[in-house]
Amino acid sequence: MSRLILPNRYGELEHYTPGEPLRFSATRRQAPTRVAYAAAHVVTNPLAASDPWLETSLDWERTLDYRRYLWEMGFGVAEAMDTAQRGMGLDWPTSLELIRRSLEASRDVPGAVIACGCGTDHVAPEVCRDLEDVIRAYEEQMAAIEGLGGRLILMASRALAALASSPDDYVKVYDRILSQAREPVILHWLGEMFDPALAGYWGHADPDTAMQVCLGVIAEHADKVDGIKISLLDADKEVAMRRQLPPGVKMYSGDDFNYPSLIAGDAEGHSHALLGIFDAIAPAAAAALAALDEGDMEAYEHIFAPTVPLSRHIFASPTRFYKTGVVFMAYLNGHQDHFTMVGGQESTRSTLHLAELFRLADRAGLLRDPSLAVQRMANVMATKGVAQ
Repeated sequence: MSRLILPNRYGELEHYTPGEPLRFSATRRQAPTRVAYAAAHVVTNPLAASDPWLETSLDWERTLDYRRYLWEMGFGVAEAMDTAQRGMGLDWPTSLELIRRSLEASRDVPGAVIACGCGTDHVAPEVCRDLEDVIRAYEEQMAAIEGLGGRLILMASRALAALASSPDDYVKVYDRILSQAREPVILHWLGEMFDPALAGYWGHADPDTAMQVCLGVIAEHADKVDGIKISLLDADKEVAMRRQLPPGVKMYSGDDFNYPSLIAGDAEGHSHALLGIFDAIAPAAAAALAALDEGDMEAYEHIFAPTVPLSRHIFASPTRFYKTGVVFMAYLNGHQDHFTMVGGQESTRSTLHLAELFRLADRAGLLRDPSLAVQRMANVMATKGVAQ
């Protein structure tokens, strides 16, 4: 099968024939000028005897194989983050086991880098009575991850967002947690487009005012902060915050809309990367970053340009459902044998959305085996009533 019948944006069926994939060099970057983490997805086990809305069962072999794939291309792995459906089906016990297994796997890969999500998600916000409960929840996960030898990505807390009555409450919690960290952490400011429960984080609805609270925390603990990832999908805000960070503290771009320009930077600085989209476009991202390392801006921009429409589509509103597109890309490219997700989240995007994702991935040259991708897309379309 070389062509498909796909619905267009009006729901009308059309024939579509994919083009040839682009061939990206898989050579590991030799002299990186940017730190680049890919937030990695997980592969669920569709044959587990469990209730997918209530229980988490992972295919450990495929999940870890994907992390090896990312490491081999030179990416650090941001483990057990929102891309792994943390807070959307991936519970804390499974997250901790994922962290343990990934840390163990990383030791067999020369130069492998991994940082691990630390939050409060094992305690429901309504169970936390006061800020001390939030602090204890952070401390429990911190102790567990550091006990395994993991570095921390300090994730935003739904419980803190629900309990905090002022910016001072955020300052109190972060002061306590950062002061205990064994080594510098990466902070993560996740915007409400990714998680509505985090609206008003840092004690202000206005992100510019909230930014000053966050910057104050970082300045007070600059020796304990490796960097901060902000996921606001606003390039101007990322640049504004980047220019105010203390010396030595990195800005990790979490902007899946504007990453090429933010990573390239300007005369006053640049962002590093901690991106969910790098899971889905890893070969192109690795090649683009290698070109940047070599000072070849033309190649950098040429490689990244067609990935941006794909990324903006995957992360389109409601943005929190972007994980579906990330996993769909892994399925189309043969990294897993099924399009099934933790919590049944494969259902969060429409048939039209998936069809357009396929077209955009093809235009970006990111369907590494078009015949396999066509076969798999045909299987998915058949379940949606689109016969081939």
